[in-house]
Amino acid sequence: MSTLQVPSPSTKSTLRKVTGAAAAGTVVEWFDFAIYGFLAPIIARTFFPAGDHITGLLQTFAVFAVAFALRPLGGAYFGALGDRIGRKKVLALTVLLMSGATATIGLLPSYSSIGIWAAVLLTLARSVQGLSAGGEYAGAVTYVIEHAPADQRSRYSSWMPAATFASFSAAALLCYLLTANLPAEAMDSWGWRIPFLVAVPLGLVAFYIRQRLDESPMFQEVLNSAVEVHAPLRDTLRLQWKPMLTLGGYISLTALSFYTFSTYMTTFLREVAKLPADQVLMSNVIALAFAAAMAPVLGRVCDKIGRRTTMVASSLLLGGLAVPAYLLASAGGFGNALAGQLLLAVGAVTANVVTAVLLSEVFPTAVRYTASAITYNVSYAIFGGTAPFVATFLIASTGNKLAPAIYLTVIAAAALLAAFLLPESSGRSMRASSLEEPDSRVHAAVASGGEPPHRA
Repeated sequence: MSTLQVPSPSTKSTLRKVTGAAAAGTVVEWFDFAIYGFLAPIIARTFFPAGDHITGLLQTFAVFAVAFALRPLGGAYFGALGDRIGRKKVLALTVLLMSGATATIGLLPSYSSIGIWAAVLLTLARSVQGLSAGGEYAGAVTYVIEHAPADQRSRYSSWMPAATFASFSAAALLCYLLTANLPAEAMDSWGWRIPFLVAVPLGLVAFYIRQRLDESPMFQEVLNSAVEVHAPLRDTLRLQWKPMLTLGGYISLTALSFYTFSTYMTTFLREVAKLPADQVLMSNVIALAFAAAMAPVLGRVCDKIGRRTTMVASSLLLGGLAVPAYLLASAGGFGNALAGQLLLAVGAVTANVVTAVLLSEVFPTAVRYTASAITYNVSYAIFGGTAPFVATFLIASTGNKLAPAIYLTVIAAAALLAAFLLPESSGRSMRASSLEEPDSRVHAAVASGGEPPHRA
């Protein structure tokens, strides 16, 4: 049996390189994913038959949800691959897939050209986006946290939600510039395609950066051991289902708040508050930039006050501010729109920051990528991908413009319960199962198909 080699802690220069590379790829991935939501009204007119405007939006958001439905499959496949061949290789692959699928959308013919096949091809491209996204975020935070010191894990992982919010801000800014500077006819005809085609150079740059990275020290430690690295998917689910279920209950709030804030709110401001498109996008750019700037600050706070306190705070913030945020946003005017989004941002960023670090702290190294990717993406498929559709449907069916806020408040209450069920993981060893047992013993148990060991 080979001797287990414990890796040396990563230097600050290595941490900066790793965090920067992971964040750069995350920006590209989520920029590509975000532009679909910002351009939803134009996509509805381009790929679906003319008719009822709300029906077109619902069809567009249904395709939006399809990509999320495939994210758990992508998470399971790329997670298992990442636990077998390493984090860096998979992260390089996912960014290429996302960029290719996004550029394809920018090249698709319209409904007026090829009929229903336009919607079919759009759905296929979104499906590839969903598969790619399923392997991205959990892998990026896992890769960063496996390099980070135990007392600064949230500090470094917070750059992943910061990158996500920044990518949405960049996508909104580009859409704003196009909307403000192009005639409506040109925007509908070809201008909307530009953000999708930008994916090609961005993706190639991110791929180059990620290819030059080294493997994470914790994964390398497992490779150096005599223990089988990869656990079969069924054993991962069998041994980790309790923490996966509990963490997923909390992430439901993270998912819903993120896509309510970053994607659906632009549609709400256009369709309900009747704000001009350029004002909607500019208010969203500012709010998303604010969220990106907040994330690293809250990452340091999370390391100081702990994970459970941060989870509770995010649940209370979102549960208490959702209705006031929607009331402000629906009042009309740029200032009210911005204020409403900033209220949502505070809770949404807090939830995203603590989720990023929990994804890695809850699970052992041998199954970390698989378990975290499945947990994250199932929650996002159910609550994130459906957020614009459900919000649009709730308002259309009830006539109550505050219905999406009430929905968010209910999910916040459920997430608060999950927060109390999850163990405090701040500062704990990540070489442990359920934060109790040495990781190497868990590897052996999972590899042999047995139960993880327990303390006497």
